[in-house]
Amino acid sequence: MGLKELRTKRGLTQQQLAEKNGVTRQHVAAYESGTHEIGNMTLNKALALCDALRVRNPRKLLDSDSETSAD
Repeated sequence: MGLKELRTKRGLTQQQLAEKNGVTRQHVAAYESGTHEIGNMTLNKALALCDALRVRNPRKLLDSDSETSAD
């Protein structure tokens, strides 16, 4: 499951996720489109993203990003 799917499953808009993660909506859009890779995110941002999306294991988020990028 990719970032966009996780975000929508949690009922969040890009703007809401951006605010929870301390980034701009454009950053969230770039992560979802693959322009920016989640794996290049700082640890603090990655943990905030996992917290906002209620993902317990950050590895799942990274794995979902690499699956999305491969498509």
